[in-house]
Amino acid sequence: MRYRGLDLNLLVALDALIEKRNLTAAARSINLSQPAMSAAVARLRAYFKDDLFTMNGRELVLTPRAEALAAPTREALMHIKLSITSCEPFTPHQSTRRFRLCISDFAAIVLIRKVVERVAREAPGIKFELVPFADAFEHPLKRGEVDFVILPDPYTTDAHPKKTLFDDTLVCVGCRSNKRLAQPLTFSSYMSMGHVAVKLARSRVPSVDQWYMQEHGVKRRVEVVVPGFSMMPHMLVGTNRIATMPVTLVRHFAKSMPLRIAKLPLPLPGFTETLQWPALHNNDPASMWMRQVLLEEAANLESPRDQPGVAAE
Repeated sequence: MRYRGLDLNLLVALDALIEKRNLTAAARSINLSQPAMSAAVARLRAYFKDDLFTMNGRELVLTPRAEALAAPTREALMHIKLSITSCEPFTPHQSTRRFRLCISDFAAIVLIRKVVERVAREAPGIKFELVPFADAFEHPLKRGEVDFVILPDPYTTDAHPKKTLFDDTLVCVGCRSNKRLAQPLTFSSYMSMGHVAVKLARSRVPSVDQWYMQEHGVKRRVEVVVPGFSMMPHMLVGTNRIATMPVTLVRHFAKSMPLRIAKLPLPLPGFTETLQWPALHNNDPASMWMRQVLLEEAANLESPRDQPGVAAE
C-alpha cells in the first residue's frame, strides 16, 4: 500500500533498522531476506532523499534525518498495532502476552517478584521480560519498546501517564561487625567513612541520595560504585564501608546477610516509586489489567514506617 508515494511496508523496515542498528538483525526481526532488506534501504533512501544510515563496522549509524524519523515511525506503527490489529478482548488466564518492564533491581526484588508469583497463579501463560535502564529514562517509553517503566518520581516524564506505586525511605547500612555503626553517626563520621554508591544506566544516572548530595554540594568518600542495588550489601559484608539504601531492600537482604542499620545524620528525603507506561497503551486492555495487578501488589507492601530496624548482635 502506498500513501503519497511511500510504500507503507517500508516503515516496518525503517523501524527495525533504527532499533537493531544492524542490517542482518533488522532483516531477521521482520522475516525479510538480507537482499530484500538491502532493497528496502535503497527505496527508503530514494524516498527521503537522504542516506539515513552510514556504516561504522557492522553497526548502522543514523543520520540526523533518520533520528528525526525514529519517534514518529514507531508511533505510527504502535497506533496501527493498538488501534487496528489488537482488537481481540484480553482474557488473562488465556493470554500468552509477554510484558517488558524497564526497572531497577530494587523494584524487581521488592515488588516484581511478588507480581510474577501472582500472575503465575492467575494467568500462567503470561511471560515477563525485565530489562535494565540503558539510556535516558523516557527513551523506552517514547520508542514503545517496553510496556512499563518503574522509577523514582523525580525521574519520570510528563509526556506519559503514571501512577504512584509505593513510598520508601533511605537508611544507612553496613556490616554488623562495623563497630563505628554501634554509636549514632555524626555528619562528619558519615562523610568520612568509605561508601558504596549505585549509579544506574549507561549514562550513570545518580541514585536519589547521590542526586540530593549533588544538589546540596555535599561529597562523600565513595570507594565502590556498582550498577545495581543488589550488589551493595555484598560490598559491605566484612568491611567498614557503609551504603545508603532503601529500608525495604535492606530488610530483604538482612534475612540472609549480617547487616546493621544506622540512622542517617542528614535529612535525606524519602522517595516514591512510580509506574509509567506509553501514552498509546493507555486504553490497551492488557496494559490496564497489568497496571491493576502492579498497583494492588504495591499496595500490599509493608510501609517502611512499619518495618523494624535490623538488630545488631
